[in-house]
Amino acid sequence: MYFDIIVIGAGAAGMMAAAQGGQRGRSVLLIDHSVKRAEKIRISGGGRCNFTNLDVRPENYLSSNPKFVRAALSRFSSHDFVSLVKKAHIPYHEKTLGQLFCDRSAQDIIDLLQDLCAEGNVKWAQPLAVESVQAIAADANPAQSNPHGARFVVNTTQGSLLCQSIIIATGGLTVPKIGATDFGYRIAKQFGHHIIEPRPALVPLTFAPEWLSIYAELSGLSIPVLARCSMDTNKSSKAKSTPEFAESLLFTHRGLSGPTALQVSSYWQMAGRQQTIEINLLPQLNIVEWVQCHRRSKQTLTTLLSEYWPKRLAQTWCEAQGWLRPLVEMSNQEIEQLTHRLRRWQLHPSGTLGFDKAEVTLGGVDTDELDQRTLESRRTPGLFFVGEVVDVTGWLGGYNFQWAWSSGFCAGQTA
Repeated sequence: MYFDIIVIGAGAAGMMAAAQGGQRGRSVLLIDHSVKRAEKIRISGGGRCNFTNLDVRPENYLSSNPKFVRAALSRFSSHDFVSLVKKAHIPYHEKTLGQLFCDRSAQDIIDLLQDLCAEGNVKWAQPLAVESVQAIAADANPAQSNPHGARFVVNTTQGSLLCQSIIIATGGLTVPKIGATDFGYRIAKQFGHHIIEPRPALVPLTFAPEWLSIYAELSGLSIPVLARCSMDTNKSSKAKSTPEFAESLLFTHRGLSGPTALQVSSYWQMAGRQQTIEINLLPQLNIVEWVQCHRRSKQTLTTLLSEYWPKRLAQTWCEAQGWLRPLVEMSNQEIEQLTHRLRRWQLHPSGTLGFDKAEVTLGGVDTDELDQRTLESRRTPGLFFVGEVVDVTGWLGGYNFQWAWSSGFCAGQTA
């Protein structure tokens, strides 16, 4: 059986790509090995799907080639997807930092994508496992045996299929319990593509045992902070600073989580896990002025910090620093150290909770080998890679879904 386009992976990027191809009049088959459709969309955002962000810029993405995302985000923006949501009469709301969520449930977004596919007469094959993909040599297939000019054979557990173009939308390695595999990377390698090492991103950080012995008892406590990761990519140059993230930090029984830890984790992973994470523990204050204001106070730092933090956190943190005396009894050097540490508390995570707890995958198919406007392979015409399988990782807050929509749109409009 022949199709103009076969899309492998029926997630966010795959459904968008299939819908676009089908609405251009192409015959499209959408294949997925899972029984349930779009399970990652269904569980996202606490079941309400943070489907995009009002302010999406290239700076919100990590990649070995930071400029790669510009063309796709320009061709299909967050406002374009919001227009589809509005057209479908899906109620939604904005949370902090431009994040858009469904009012009812993530099922609304799944239904929207399925409706777009239906408009393009997209055919579904699910569950169906793909065993291999092979390129057809043009000179080995005379027109009479290949009347459609097919370029690929897709071998499945239920037989072989022919197609002109293949779009790989199989995602990364995150949340293997709902079906994540390395299939997309294997196909990319088969066709000569380089893979940037996949690592868990937007993932909780873990502490070494000596830190856990101090902070594990704070599990469940949260405070607003300002955090960043230094990225010293060249020892002969000054350390490069990543963006600062001003959100909440959550202590867990394993280490740190919450929006700030997840955001910084991606940069820490990209820097090779050897860098320091710096945290401003009182971003709402001018810390130097605040400390000097209390310089002659007979109160302890624990008491003063308890006005802004949970008391248990203030006590534990001050004990760990050895700062239990009243400020008036502390030396100028101790006050200077105290001020510096409140502004730049330095952490050295021991690792992460891995792909099981990660939101997305960092790394993937090398973008230098893909066309930035179409997501087509520069090595194999007709082969496309979209979504999380590509070396593009967004911030927390709807940016990864927007990459799925944008990259899927570009491939679907071209294949």
